[in-house]
Amino acid sequence: MTAFDASLLPASATLDAAGRVAIAGVDLASLAERFGTPLYVYDEADIRARCRAYRSAFGDGVAYASKAFLCVAMARLVHEEGLHLDVASGGELYVARAAGFPPDRIVFHGNNKSTAELRGALEAGVGRVAVDSADELERLETLVEAGLPAPRVHIRVTPGVEAHTHEYIETGNEDSKFGFGLDSGEALAAVRRVVGRGVLRFAGVHCHIGSQVFRLDSFERAVDKMVGLVRTIEVEVGSPVEELNLGGGLGVRYLSQDTAPTIEQYAIAVHEAVGKALADAGVRSRPQLLTEPGRSIVAPAGITLYTIGTIKAIAGVRTYVAVDGGMSDNLRPVTYDARYEAFLPARATSDRTTLVTIAGKHCEQGDIVVRDTPLPSDLAVGEVLATPVTGAYGHSLASNYNKVTRPAVVFVRDGAARVVVRRETDADLVRLDADA
Repeated sequence: MTAFDASLLPASATLDAAGRVAIAGVDLASLAERFGTPLYVYDEADIRARCRAYRSAFGDGVAYASKAFLCVAMARLVHEEGLHLDVASGGELYVARAAGFPPDRIVFHGNNKSTAELRGALEAGVGRVAVDSADELERLETLVEAGLPAPRVHIRVTPGVEAHTHEYIETGNEDSKFGFGLDSGEALAAVRRVVGRGVLRFAGVHCHIGSQVFRLDSFERAVDKMVGLVRTIEVEVGSPVEELNLGGGLGVRYLSQDTAPTIEQYAIAVHEAVGKALADAGVRSRPQLLTEPGRSIVAPAGITLYTIGTIKAIAGVRTYVAVDGGMSDNLRPVTYDARYEAFLPARATSDRTTLVTIAGKHCEQGDIVVRDTPLPSDLAVGEVLATPVTGAYGHSLASNYNKVTRPAVVFVRDGAARVVVRRETDADLVRLDADA
């Protein structure tokens, strides 16, 4: 069987003669011993490099999609790198404000923002609100008419574009809980309402076709449709469009055989598509192009460490290798049938001659971390196991299922490690119980 593909690791990864893996000069197996497992490990410099690549390509038009991974340290890093921040709930807004993130550089998303969430956003002075429904427009207008400051708004559009990804993370189809339909005329009607009533401040239009998208032509089709809407707004509504937000969704490599566009390739394709579409449509506006990456900034920078607890060989069926985490720290495999690879960070170069399935510790047969992955035949209980490319939607989707405590998050940089989110304790499990 093939050796582990080190190209799935962050750029700072090194292997010594014994096959021990270090990230940013910090030995992974030693991190597990020092901080315990499961453990989320992020290469801080790798995250910053991806932020800079996006900023180099899109200037001041990049908002980090915080749903991928958010904590106070991450929000501060994003601000230091000059990005805006995309939040999708009152809770994410609270974390951003706790981090001191400038509210005027926050974009507030969500398909069902409550009146309380919208009030909090307006009181904080968020830079933009991506409006998702007629009900939300009504709530916003009521708040502004009651005396709160009028926000700049994007009308979120469902462009009817196939993103060729998992159906649960495909958001640009007409049958979507997100946004105003383009072909139905709902999007244009929403723009007319904002411009015509003059209660809110129309800033532009937004779309997001889905997540983990590999095909650049999907983004290009979305550009064509959105630029067509920009032209219609100019002609029929008589309003310029200041901003064209294409959302995020760029995919990443989770497996050796995956082929994903780079940030630079994505940027070139989108910029060229927008330029051509604007020229072909004869659009007078020159809207600022905005993007909202999340996964493609943090996923490749993250690794999750586990400790092997049980090895169960079922003759003629499969060998299960159970670890001390699972669906409580990585929900993607059971939710999206997401696939990962695995390796032993203390001996990553060992021959991987046995096919095993990495199972979690939860009371679900579907709690599988990695299915059918090669590992050394002399695998032993107590060894540290790692899954790469887990920086997105691990911590964000983590739970206390089976009352398992959530892992710590560690940033590594220049040979040093720091905890940015502490590990939960058993006491945390009853902290909210009224009778505890």
